[in-house]
Amino acid sequence: MPTGIALRDVREQLFAAAERVLLRDGPHSLTGRAVTAEAGCAKGVLYKHFADFDEFLTELVIDRTARLQVEARGLIAQAGTGTVVGNLRVALEKLFGSVAVAIVGLITFRDDLRARLRAMRDVRGLPLLTEAAAMITSYLEAERDLRRVVPDADLPSVAGMLIGTGHLMFADRGSTPPSDAEVERLLFVALAGVLR
Repeated sequence: MPTGIALRDVREQLFAAAERVLLRDGPHSLTGRAVTAEAGCAKGVLYKHFADFDEFLTELVIDRTARLQVEARGLIAQAGTGTVVGNLRVALEKLFGSVAVAIVGLITFRDDLRARLRAMRDVRGLPLLTEAAAMITSYLEAERDLRRVVPDADLPSVAGMLIGTGHLMFADRGSTPPSDAEVERLLFVALAGVLR
């Protein structure tokens, strides 16, 4: 029986291993065997903590999506400081420079996972990206309250546009990420009628 490494927080170590496989090899290579091999443990460890691999993937996405709430609080706390464009640039780079792009690819790649996630949620749209758009909307609302954003702006539409375009800019795992200047150019164009 393989001994592997001692796993203290098994779920988190398996999730972290899944992220590494996703980032390195893409969603088509993400299997239970690949995850447990990356984590350095026996395959049975995954099935001791999750009913099946689909449940594991579902919990991975839910866990990583929940982390956006921490990011959202941090972004909203930035309202009124720096510039709106600068704050959003950092937020988009953190969001799409992380494993989020790979998780979106995973959700898109696996129909069963996407269906399971949609059945569990009260909102429409693609998991993770929908929550990211809500984060941007909340931040822009906070900036509107501080009079740095015009009062009649359609903030959910602006946020959706930023998330969609941002995802397109960062989605190619094999290329160099966009520069700060490229991201800021996107933001200046998208926010042209929104900022005061």
